Amino acid sequence: MIDSHHHLWDPARRECPWMSGEALAPIRKPYTVDDLRAVTTAAGVHATVLVQTVSDEAETEEFLATAAAEPLVAGVVGWVDLAAPDVSDRLARLRELGPLVGIRHQVEDEPDPDWLLRPEILRGLTAVGAAGLVYDLLVAPAQLAAARQVAERLPDLRLVLDHAAKPGIAAGEWQPWADGVASLAAHENVHCKLSGLVTEADWHEWQVGHLRRYADHVFESFGANRVMFGSDWPVCELAAAYEVVLDAAVSLTGMLSDPERLDVFEHTAARVYELS
Repeated sequence: MIDSHHHLWDPARRECPWMSGEALAPIRKPYTVDDLRAVTTAAGVHATVLVQTVSDEAETEEFLATAAAEPLVAGVVGWVDLAAPDVSDRLARLRELGPLVGIRHQVEDEPDPDWLLRPEILRGLTAVGAAGLVYDLLVAPAQLAAARQVAERLPDLRLVLDHAAKPGIAAGEWQPWADGVASLAAHENVHCKLSGLVTEADWHEWQVGHLRRYADHVFESFGANRVMFGSDWPVCELAAAYEVVLDAAVSLTGMLSDPERLDVFEHTAARVYELS
């Protein structure tokens, strides 16, 4: 199996603004490669994609060094300033440091719902595609319309929707998320991670049944060959341990054929991120 989405961090070394507040205190501690190896080995995962947590190229450089030294980490989705005039040069420099496979920005935290459509950002996204890299979409439901326009304008850019655009599972919300996901999925250059759903549900009371309607909609919209499993570890630990998240994903894919499940748990991530 490939885990297409996880993080590493040490809050004492680098502050993560999104991790403030009492609710996130349980995960405000170091998570190392050794910790990653322990949970993935037990789960049967043979490769992972390490994803950025802050808007800082220095973190990306460190992650690339980690991946270069750790066979388990097959690729890094890092961060670069998409608005920088020299974004192409920055991407080229980062690629020399290790297995950079994609770029991500925490768009969900941007107050402008059309942030992705700013001319300088579209120029940066074009550079990401020209470099042969993936762009991970970390968006909320209100930003799906802008994401769809990016998919339309940049059909050669491979896009991966993180956490299925974070539906409001705990509150039972459905629209406009459902229509937004279906509209985005109509573009063949967009893929989706089956990840992050447990933390969109009630952290203490969630059951697999609470996630199923949302997961089914992802599969109906994208098809199994454009969906990939991601644990979102260690964020997931707010609601569930690594093995519990994996068990939930296995349950949510129970209606798929064996080849389709191979897509979700290995082939889609390997193909989209071009993992060796």
